[in-house]
Amino acid sequence: MTNTPVPPIDPGNRDCTGRQIMELLGELHRRGLQHGLLWGSASPGEKTIDGYTLVNFGNAPLSTLLNLVHLLRDLDLDDPCYP
Repeated sequence: MTNTPVPPIDPGNRDCTGRQIMELLGELHRRGLQHGLLWGSASPGEKTIDGYTLVNFGNAPLSTLLNLVHLLRDLDLDDPCYP
């Protein structure tokens, strides 16, 4: 993995909007599908913990979504067939 994992308490996580989270979820769906990862019901969570938005696929913190997207991006960079 080329990126350092995002910790759940990263202050930058407080600044993400619902729209940005939806865009990340869209990317997770697109990239994850190629690797057999499906989260059809994932959405920005309505709950927060100490100001950090949760992503509604098991009430994961936003950092989990960011780390999954980073991992999938790294997989795609290693794949010569990926456009």
